[in-house]
Amino acid sequence: MSAFARIGLVSALVVASVAAFGAVAAADTRDAKARNAPQDTLTPFRSDAQLKRFLKRVRRAPPPVPAMAAPSPPAPAAADGAAEAPADASSSAFTTTESITNTQEAGVDEGGIVKVRGDILVVLRRGRLFTVSTKGAELKLVDVIDAYPPGAEAGGDWYDEMLIAGDRVVVIGYSYSRGGTEINRFKIDGEGGLSFEDAYHLKSNDYYSSRNYASRLIGTRLIVYAPLYIPYVADRSFDWLPALRRWSGKADAPFSRIVSAREIYLPDRFRRGGDHDIETIHTVTDCDLAAAELKCRGRSILGPSSRTFYVSANAVYVWVNENRWGRRDRERSVPGLLYRMPLERGAPSAIGVRGAPVDQFSFREDWEDGRLNVLVRSDGGGDAMWRPEFSEGAVALLRFPLSAFGDGEEEAGRSRYRTLPRPAADAYHFQNRFVGDYVLYGTGNSWGRPEDRNAKLVVVPVKGGEVSEFPLDHGVDRIEAMGREAVVVGGDARDLHFRAVELTSGPRPVFGDRYTMEGASQGETRSHAFFFKPESRADDTTAGVLGLPVARAARPAWRHLVESSAAILFLRRANRKFSGLGELNAEEARVVDDGCKASCVDWYGNARPIFLRGRVFALMGYEIVEGELGERSIRELRRFNFAPPPAPAR
Repeated sequence: MSAFARIGLVSALVVASVAAFGAVAAADTRDAKARNAPQDTLTPFRSDAQLKRFLKRVRRAPPPVPAMAAPSPPAPAAADGAAEAPADASSSAFTTTESITNTQEAGVDEGGIVKVRGDILVVLRRGRLFTVSTKGAELKLVDVIDAYPPGAEAGGDWYDEMLIAGDRVVVIGYSYSRGGTEINRFKIDGEGGLSFEDAYHLKSNDYYSSRNYASRLIGTRLIVYAPLYIPYVADRSFDWLPALRRWSGKADAPFSRIVSAREIYLPDRFRRGGDHDIETIHTVTDCDLAAAELKCRGRSILGPSSRTFYVSANAVYVWVNENRWGRRDRERSVPGLLYRMPLERGAPSAIGVRGAPVDQFSFREDWEDGRLNVLVRSDGGGDAMWRPEFSEGAVALLRFPLSAFGDGEEEAGRSRYRTLPRPAADAYHFQNRFVGDYVLYGTGNSWGRPEDRNAKLVVVPVKGGEVSEFPLDHGVDRIEAMGREAVVVGGDARDLHFRAVELTSGPRPVFGDRYTMEGASQGETRSHAFFFKPESRADDTTAGVLGLPVARAARPAWRHLVESSAAILFLRRANRKFSGLGELNAEEARVVDDGCKASCVDWYGNARPIFLRGRVFALMGYEIVEGELGERSIRELRRFNFAPPPAPAR
């Protein structure tokens, strides 16, 4: 056989193998879809007339609309504290481009304050977009542009979430003055130049959450969650329903409805009557960012205002439960609903549920296993505004097949809930996270000043097995994935502590190494402030470097809204041991008046560790500092301040 014949034969075998593999993968995908399909789906309202009749029958006063001002952080709790995604996906979204965002789900990007496109860092800060080139051995400002439409009066607007899809930068904001969600699109060229393209306005109430993000990106599909409180006279006109308009600069420009009556869902048992809280329409809007003109479609559900929003690679989940904070019978479990909206177009499904998840990290969809896992507490208010910081009562793990979703007539049975230990401090700052085959939870200091307190970390095997409880001499302020294992970060009145939780070293989880940074506290509370970058070591599959913003000791966490973190700390984990590499520090003396006109409080933080193609950066306010990682230290290579010129003196 000639060499050419052999090459041809090998090529044919390779093609055949690839084709066979593709056929098997496609078959597995079809099998999973069939296995996980809901047993039934919800029926929408048939017409506007039917929807009007229903709204008239359930008419009640709506919840108070938030004042035209930015939200305020919660007050600290009383001193006595009384009344993930696949493990290797928690650090980054595995897309065609490198992710620098600590996302919950692989392939599902989340709106943040810094993204990357090629060698360009794009930063959203205080109502402006900045592009900084990292090419070569220098950092250089390329462009800056307002994050809102030209000519807009943006003094009452907040722009906190940014995504990149191809050559488009998308900014998500909320306008108190115009009363809705904004989607602003900008073009970015290969060198980082920015130009405003267009803007769109969605009717909504404020989507803000102290933990969750309103936007997700899957490919070029933008997924946005937004609530709308149902007006008292909702049956008289449908002008209040979810709608979209393109920005024209005219306040009276017309909207186009994106949700018809046939795209609004509620289980029949709620339509038939009863004392149910039907006060909010929750809408998930799906937009194609690749379209020359933004086209969006919405799907809406009705229910109480309390909600928690979670997006997997396959579906959007919205858990709604009644607001029971003022009820006398606080131990009575009130039924709620969990809706599932497939990302592939189709009718939603639902199932009756009890209790409430604390935030989006309370969820884990296990597609291969065909199950949904949700950690719930008996009393919670969902993830709107500051409500995730306050929950109390019993803790349970709800686990059931995805195929159990249906038309909402049935409720998840009691046998689906596994009762778990209560945390040490019951009512404030409950943290939870799925990592690998476990869910971990505990309580900490939240947005208040770090205090000396004893806490308890609970580690639960999701698929059954003995629960582990680990006492701590500090709070649980953050739980993050380090590959297939976890790290707990928490402070006391003096120091900041990192504690590894080994989930793969033996038959049961164990506490691993501990690192203490003296005289420090956590600089930010947002999940995006943390990042763990795995390192390839043949003899150590747990190795990696983590980064986290830090501040001076006992600084209240809410201070990050108005000041930058002092530094970003870097730790290496090798052979299951932590070693401090050092910090990249901010230069506070260089902070200047930036002439801010919009979004002048850092509600989503301002500091991030960035790992980009073998390089390491620290974003702190308007500074970007590049460091060089050694085996035992990090040293500063260069820094760049991209702050706009100081505002002229008055």
